[in-house]
Amino acid sequence: MNIASCNIQLPSSSYYSSCWCISPSTFSKPKPKQLSFNRTTASLLDMDATTNPGLYPLQRCKTLHLVRHAQGIHNVAGEKDHAAYLSEELFDAHLTPLGWQQVDNLRKHVQETGLSKKIDLVIVSPLLRTMQTAVGAFGGEGYRDGIDIPPLMVENAGESHHPAISSLNCPPFVAVELCREHLGVHPCDRRKSINEYRPLFPAIDFSLKAMRIFCGKLILEKRMKKLQLEE
Repeated sequence: MNIASCNIQLPSSSYYSSCWCISPSTFSKPKPKQLSFNRTTASLLDMDATTNPGLYPLQRCKTLHLVRHAQGIHNVAGEKDHAAYLSEELFDAHLTPLGWQQVDNLRKHVQETGLSKKIDLVIVSPLLRTMQTAVGAFGGEGYRDGIDIPPLMVENAGESHHPAISSLNCPPFVAVELCREHLGVHPCDRRKSINEYRPLFPAIDFSLKAMRIFCGKLILEKRMKKLQLEE
């Protein structure tokens, strides 16, 4: 598992003391080690918020965990032939069976360490593979018919062959366009419309950046037209 920690200063009343980057693709490796550039706990405790208004003591800090999506079909195709990234068949790539296994392993770790009880919010980019990774790792248990709340993910969403995932006993999920992969020429980095996503992920909140998501699609179309003209 690849994990890095760092200190992040935000222009708000909160100070995010640490940032953990997790890659599910190597999750079966030994436990992570904290990199040397992370500040020590002692130095954070010694901070005096009265002398520097931009720094805050640990009791007013939040931890930000960054999780990379698990293996997608585009990763497998691209490893065999880099030109495959240009294939329209990889549009909005979904997770592979191995990717779902990586997600399940991450979920077990999150549950066993008690981290699942400390998460206040899950922010996810609106791509199929990232939403599958997020709900699989941080969502509720398996969804059962008769429960009077929408599931986080319906059964077999995005050719996953995965059972539905409940939104019970888990943090809220919000899709944010600015978290997604940069827009370019690779179809795997493009996505479906939010109208197609909502039935697949009913409990994910797409309203926060609905306008940005729409604008993102326009930006992509403009860039694609520019590339076609240059060719």
